[in-house]
Amino acid sequence: MKLKKHMIKKNNFSIPTIYVGYDPREIDAYNVLKYSIIKHASGPINVYPIDQNNLRRMGIYRRAWLLGSALKPMPKNKNDSQQIDIFDNRPYSTDFSFSRFLIPFLNRFEGWALYMDCDMYFRSDPLEIFEKFKQKSKAVYCVKHKYKPTEKIKMYGTKQIKYPRKNWSSMVLYNCSHEGHYNLTIDDVNTKTGRWLHNFLWLKDNEIGNMPITWNWLEGYSSNRINPKVVHFTRGGPWFKNLKFHLRKEEKKYFSEWTKLNQEIKRKKLFKT
Repeated sequence: MKLKKHMIKKNNFSIPTIYVGYDPREIDAYNVLKYSIIKHASGPINVYPIDQNNLRRMGIYRRAWLLGSALKPMPKNKNDSQQIDIFDNRPYSTDFSFSRFLIPFLNRFEGWALYMDCDMYFRSDPLEIFEKFKQKSKAVYCVKHKYKPTEKIKMYGTKQIKYPRKNWSSMVLYNCSHEGHYNLTIDDVNTKTGRWLHNFLWLKDNEIGNMPITWNWLEGYSSNRINPKVVHFTRGGPWFKNLKFHLRKEEKKYFSEWTKLNQEIKRKKLFKT
């Protein structure tokens, strides 16, 4: 039986989808990013949190870690904030440090999907990403940053780790049906080292496409001569009450923009906080 056009139901994978790393300590950051996506999008778009607790209930995320007093990434005191992964014995800082690599599975190996850390916000139309970057030979697209952070300590007092391709994985457009992702398994996400995952070592180098830095502009590192489409607060954003680093004059406007978005959310009571 041939289906008539009006009988064909559009599935969610035909609508551009953005998955956002979620950490309960950064609920305001998540809400502002989600709001900025919806506010600037010129058409329908899905926004889903990557919630570690839900992934564990689904049985697809089971990675374990060590913490000072409990196996839970919520510090009980100032000395209990450093999570240590049990597989590579290295520190990491958020609930989505590893779960971000489940995107091809969450999207059922179909279509294109964007992953973003929650400490970002859009200043332009997110649908432009899906329109501009869609070469089928590429398994992923990202901004190929070349920088080495100077801070030794970052948010929540955790250790700043230097490694190749740092921040490439903070914003990634996945071609979920690309055969390169068949080299990645759920077991890999749960057991491989952070270095293996964050360097996309299941892919060939020529399968990693490049995006302009405007799509992942790093506050504190990227040139202020660039007009960013996405701002990334890599050192800690306005939701941190005690910022101990110096803000350049040009960067203060991005803190102000983020704060205005957060105030709009609370004034309109758009999301749960």
